[in-house]
Amino acid sequence: MPKPSVPTLSRWFWTSFRVRYQESDQMGVVYHANYLNWFEIGRTQMIREMGFTYRGMEEEGVLLPVVDIDIKYRQPARYDDLVTVFTRMTAFSPLRIHYEYEVRLLSEQEQADLEAMDLSPESELPGALLTAGATRHVWLNREWKPARLDKCAPKLYDALRDTLWGRKE
Repeated sequence: MPKPSVPTLSRWFWTSFRVRYQESDQMGVVYHANYLNWFEIGRTQMIREMGFTYRGMEEEGVLLPVVDIDIKYRQPARYDDLVTVFTRMTAFSPLRIHYEYEVRLLSEQEQADLEAMDLSPESELPGALLTAGATRHVWLNREWKPARLDKCAPKLYDALRDTLWGRKE
């Protein structure tokens, strides 16, 4: 199986929502830390679309803390903007998973076209790039010790592996 350092990309997953008033700051733009919350929304929605939930993972004793974050701010989002968080896996192993995110502002037409859009790894994403980032995570058990996902949650492991590599190995 490829190591997490091997550059392999899954397709893009997406979720859209409107910027809430509480997410903006005195300058009238989204407060910088809220983008990290949006990354989490993208990541949890991706897992949900694969048929799993973070709650279910935790009930099985599998934890997935963030151990490293990168973020680049390009343009601000503002109150009531309709933003889309695109999320994909960039590396995966029984012990680690890495995600990449792009927060984009789409036109109404681009938003309407999302369902039919090709979101393969090499696809150019629609809309204006607001923020890009990455998170790296490790799989842990309830005692916060490293856990091999293929042993403690094999169905989730298979689903993630198949999403990233498009097949079972």
